[in-house]
Amino acid sequence: MAAATPSTVRAGKRSNGSSGSSGSSGSSGSSGTGRTTGKSARARSWRDSPLRRATPWFFLAAPLALLITFTYVPVVSMIIYSFTDWDGVSPDREFTGVDNYVQIFTRPELFRVFFVSGYYLAASVLQIGVALYFATVLSFNLRFRNFFKGVLFFPYLINGVAIGFVFLYFFQDGGTLDSLLAWFGVSTEHAWLGDPTSANTSLAGVSVWRFTGLNFVLFLGAIQSVPGELYEAAQMDGAGKWQQFRHIIAPSIKPVLSLSVILAISGSLSVFEIPYIMTGGATGTSTFVIQTVKLAFQFNKTGLASAAAVVLLAIILLITWVQRRLVPDDKVDLV
Repeated sequence: MAAATPSTVRAGKRSNGSSGSSGSSGSSGSSGTGRTTGKSARARSWRDSPLRRATPWFFLAAPLALLITFTYVPVVSMIIYSFTDWDGVSPDREFTGVDNYVQIFTRPELFRVFFVSGYYLAASVLQIGVALYFATVLSFNLRFRNFFKGVLFFPYLINGVAIGFVFLYFFQDGGTLDSLLAWFGVSTEHAWLGDPTSANTSLAGVSVWRFTGLNFVLFLGAIQSVPGELYEAAQMDGAGKWQQFRHIIAPSIKPVLSLSVILAISGSLSVFEIPYIMTGGATGTSTFVIQTVKLAFQFNKTGLASAAAVVLLAIILLITWVQRRLVPDDKVDLV
């Protein structure tokens, strides 16, 4: 039998060592696989558990309860009251059918408020145009543009009651407007809030001054979200400012413009603060909301006031639906 050489002994040790390591690694691999399988099983069990499926509803429960309690329940109650003659105080309510709705559209003093809303609707068109113009101009690199942004947005931050009192003194006889016109030699013998036409025009002008800043910020944010590379490419192709507005800015702000139109229409129908403070609804300036408030709290005709509120809600929903059908929110592809 041959004698064992040192090299043979070392080779045998290496062989035994590798065999031992292979056995230990195999056992540890089996243990790791078992732990992984256990974790996967627990994860699948959690995903399939009823508690996990119910967790999102736990977070939604409080907001949904508040929404239903303070929005949908009052709306349903308002619709129910609109078919009664309830005075807002007495526990007795008599069902009157659609009589309240017939009165809204047949009584001249109630139907007249729709024509008053026309002044504010026309003012809203001017308001959107002015806001879009300044948003487009100030989106370019101009001097003092941040200053002008602040000037345009500042009126929207002022409380509506304060604005009403400020412009009440502005339009009163011998007030600020008459003083300014007198400096230019213009006759000031005119009661700006004395007849329906001039009063509603003046009030609508105040509305334009107040809410232009809101539309300006909406348009400016939409314009600034457009990638700057598009403007650079348009300038390299020789496009002027009007071409950039028509082919880049206008398509990109289409959803925001649609939102502004909805807000303008709904706002023109629900004007309250400024005309209520400046005229109290007198001289033919009563708006839909002012008329509704008077019916409910001054004449104790809560049923009729509820019908007026339902009509206002229906008009706004109808206009919103028509607008969404005519101007759908298509994805704008600018590149």
